[in-house]
Amino acid sequence: METIIIIVFVLGYLSITLEHNLKIDKLIPALAMMAVLWAIIALGHMDVFDIDAVNKKLLPTHIEEVLLHHLGKTAEILVFLLGAMTIVEIIDYFNGFATIKAFIRTNNKIRLLWIFSILAFILSAIIDNLTATIVLITILQKVIHDRNLRLWFAGLIIVTANAGGAWSPIGDVTTTMLWIGKKVSTPELIKYLFVPSLVCMIVPTIIASRYKVFQGTIDNMDSDVQTSPKGSTMLYLGLGSILFVPVFKTVTHLPPYVGMMLSLSVVAVFAEIYSKSKAVIDAKNAAGGDHGHHNPIHHALSRIEMPSILFFLGILMAVAALESLGLLFGFAQDLNATIPNSDIVVGILGSASAIIDNVPLVAASMGMFSEPMDHPLWHAIAFAAGTGGSMLVFGSAAGVVAMGMEKINFFWYLKKISILALIGLISGYLTFMLFRDYILV
Repeated sequence: METIIIIVFVLGYLSITLEHNLKIDKLIPALAMMAVLWAIIALGHMDVFDIDAVNKKLLPTHIEEVLLHHLGKTAEILVFLLGAMTIVEIIDYFNGFATIKAFIRTNNKIRLLWIFSILAFILSAIIDNLTATIVLITILQKVIHDRNLRLWFAGLIIVTANAGGAWSPIGDVTTTMLWIGKKVSTPELIKYLFVPSLVCMIVPTIIASRYKVFQGTIDNMDSDVQTSPKGSTMLYLGLGSILFVPVFKTVTHLPPYVGMMLSLSVVAVFAEIYSKSKAVIDAKNAAGGDHGHHNPIHHALSRIEMPSILFFLGILMAVAALESLGLLFGFAQDLNATIPNSDIVVGILGSASAIIDNVPLVAASMGMFSEPMDHPLWHAIAFAAGTGGSMLVFGSAAGVVAMGMEKINFFWYLKKISILALIGLISGYLTFMLFRDYILV
């Protein structure tokens, strides 16, 4: 039966990886794989286990208990993401991100490159790398009209956004998974990964700034900015409320989704008040919006990426099925016996994240290893999985969305950007090893 389980998982995984070739949304195989795996376990009356992380052994349990356990852990992540997505959409409802565009006042290409790289690094740590990429490429399209130049900027945004998402517990869905799964804490994650992630951003940007394409100035740059009343207020309020979540967790020791719901409720109150403002309604109508009088919360909820939420549900519960059978735990023991050097193992995971979706990759690693909270291995996995996806354009959520928005060619990215992403990953990981082995010991 275990062989059938593995075959179903591999076939489902391949379907997810090849979604563009098969032209089937990846949420479909993810949900099907989850249901089939748990059905096989139930019908086959297979033994399921909990992992005793302290003693590193498997404890027998019942399928109802283990299923409820994993559903609870998955629901924590999904509710957290729903709250964060809603806050971001509320900010967008008030055109808050136009405030960021107002900061861009130069037409020098190198300065512009550094501005977008720094913005990507900072924003991705707050609103996650996927959303930061969408925001910055939207601004990029309004600022630069030369598509060839825009592709270069978009490629560097992918690399720097993924670097910024790696050091923050809310910067990347995989890091959020490790944080909510109590594998890393916010202070230790920042302590170990902020400087390596910064290096991963700075080194590729320095190298790219010497390329011929980034020399000179932009002649026909669009500097027109259309802001809306309360837009900047909602931007700062929304970003501040998201940053409040790790603080809330540290103070109360409650799961992060509780703090996110509190933050959402605060943002929603101000959104309700501001949406009834005559100035906001007039601005919406003048911009041609059809939701000037609509409830901003309902509007934000209608724009949430539900396919992504369902995909996370499917893939996390599918990986949980393998974990419950003890397959991942056994695989980790075999892997450690074959490759005792954890840096090589993490390097493999980082390279694999460029080809395989890093969500199931990190989910699998959480089931494979039983190291205690804030063990350097978890920080290494967070960094490698978060930044390794930059090596291929479809290797990360940020890359996939940029690919769709700018129609980036796979081979163009491979020739122009992949080497920069690889250099960033290597330089960042070497910095991480330096901090882990010599500075933070």
